[in-house]
Amino acid sequence: MNALVQAAARDLEALRARNPLVLSFTNSVVQQITANMLLAFGAVPAMLNDGEEAADMLRACTSALLINPGTLSREQAREMRIAVQTAREVGVPWVLDPVAVGLLGFRTRFCSELLTEKPALIRGNGSEILALAGYSAAGKGPESNDAAEAALPAAKELAATTGAAVLVTGPTDFATDGHSVLACSNGHPLMCRVTGVGCAMGAFAGAMLAVSSSPLQAAASTAALWGLAGELAAAAAPRPGSFLTAFADTADALTPHAVLTSARLSTFPG
Repeated sequence: MNALVQAAARDLEALRARNPLVLSFTNSVVQQITANMLLAFGAVPAMLNDGEEAADMLRACTSALLINPGTLSREQAREMRIAVQTAREVGVPWVLDPVAVGLLGFRTRFCSELLTEKPALIRGNGSEILALAGYSAAGKGPESNDAAEAALPAAKELAATTGAAVLVTGPTDFATDGHSVLACSNGHPLMCRVTGVGCAMGAFAGAMLAVSSSPLQAAASTAALWGLAGELAAAAAPRPGSFLTAFADTADALTPHAVLTSARLSTFPG
C-alpha cells in the first residue's frame, strides 16, 4: 500500500487523538470558516490579533501558528512579527500563507521579510509561490492565474532557500522540500467557489505540522485530507451555498479507512 497515503491516515488519527491548538493570525473574512473547519477535523482553533497575548499563548499551549496577511494592516504586521519571533523562540512551528503576494507591494515586502524567520511550511497557489520566490506572476487577488505545476521550480527553490516545506495548491496540489516532490489530485472545483477554503487550509496545515513526521509529510497530508473532504462534500452538496456546511460535515466524518481507500497521493513524477 502507498506509504504516503498510510502516513496521511495516521496523521488523521493523531490529529483526533491529540487535538492540537492552532493559533491563527488570519484575515477577517475567513476567521469563522477557519475555526469551524479546524474543529470539524479535530484540532482546536484560537484567533488573536495582539502580539503580547499571542506570545503568552505560544509559550503556554500552542502547537502551531498560522500567519495569513489576507487583510493586512501595518498594526497587524507588527503584531504578526511578535508572534512569529515568539514561535521561533519557543519552538512552535509556523505556517506562512502569502495571500495575494505579488499583486500588492506592502504584503509582498512583509512576507518576503518573514521568510528569514524560518517558516516550517509555506502554502500558496501558483501565482503566490512564484511571486514569493521573486518571479513574475499572474495572480488576481487571492486567485491564481499560474498553474501549480508551473510554479514547481520556484517552490523547490523557495524550499531550499528557507528550509520550509512548500505546498502549491491547484487542481493538483504539489508538496516539496526542495528535493522530493509529492502530488495529490484529491479535491473539487467547488472548493474555489466558496470564500475562505484556501485560507482555512493554511490553518489546517498548521494542525498537520503538529502531528506529522516531517513538514513535507504535513504538507502532503494537508493536501490529501483537505482535498478528500472537499471531494466528498461536493458529491453530497453540488452548489456553493450548501457546500460549505457539507465540507465541515465530511471533515468531521472522515475516517482513516476513507483516506486509505480514496486519497490520491504519490511521488511526482510517477
